[in-house]
Amino acid sequence: MRTIKLTLLVLGLTIIAFAYNADAKDASELMKKSHMAYYYAADDGLSEVNMRLINKRGKERVREFTMLRLDESDGGKQMYYTYFKSPSDVARMTFMVHKTPGGNDARWIYVPSVDLVKPISADDKNSSFVGSDFSYEDVSGRHWTEDNHKLLEESTLNGKEVYVIESVPKEDFNAFHKKLTYIDKETLLPMKEEYFDKDGEMTQIMRLEKVETVDGIPTATVRSMENLKKGSKTIVEFNSIDYNLGLKDNLFTERYLKNPPRKYIR
Repeated sequence: MRTIKLTLLVLGLTIIAFAYNADAKDASELMKKSHMAYYYAADDGLSEVNMRLINKRGKERVREFTMLRLDESDGGKQMYYTYFKSPSDVARMTFMVHKTPGGNDARWIYVPSVDLVKPISADDKNSSFVGSDFSYEDVSGRHWTEDNHKLLEESTLNGKEVYVIESVPKEDFNAFHKKLTYIDKETLLPMKEEYFDKDGEMTQIMRLEKVETVDGIPTATVRSMENLKKGSKTIVEFNSIDYNLGLKDNLFTERYLKNPPRKYIR
């Protein structure tokens, strides 16, 4: 009898462990698909961007820039290039990312006022992106393999059916201790992300404010990041979006940090 009870106990624990691993695998696969839909749409892309920085008193500042993106492979290496047009204090500044999943991303910023190309270290990736509530890492996205994921529930958000997934960094990470992502079941885009610190307090909320279909691809054309501790908010609007332009990797080199490619940036 004791042997039978022990066998049933082991079997029960095995079933629970299997179910947990299956749930974790499913959640990780959902986060992968969401990341692909959000950051890897088409093979490359170009957009004109308007960024509004709103402080706790409601005062606004505006940044305008052009962003180029090229994917070397789906879910793999990516390159981003950003050229700032206005206001005058950031005009002609450029920012570039070489994203390497499973490794350290390389980031550079060119400051025209001092004619200096400055690498951005991995320790600075969660610093504010040009004074906004988005970080440098937010520009190209945090790779789904850096966190452990768990499907919490299936729910609704703004009338849309969503998956709610909890993500916890595999290694200590100062930007957040836990994140909840609300993934639209239809488009797989992350409609909302809630960030929590180690005390369980929500610190930031990212929202997709507007989604449009561009060249047959569901695309987030307006997104926001709200800093709950500072009381500030940044709203980013993507205009004149083009996909599959045939961009070449030589555009994403130091040469073009100082001399922007005029074919794409006017």
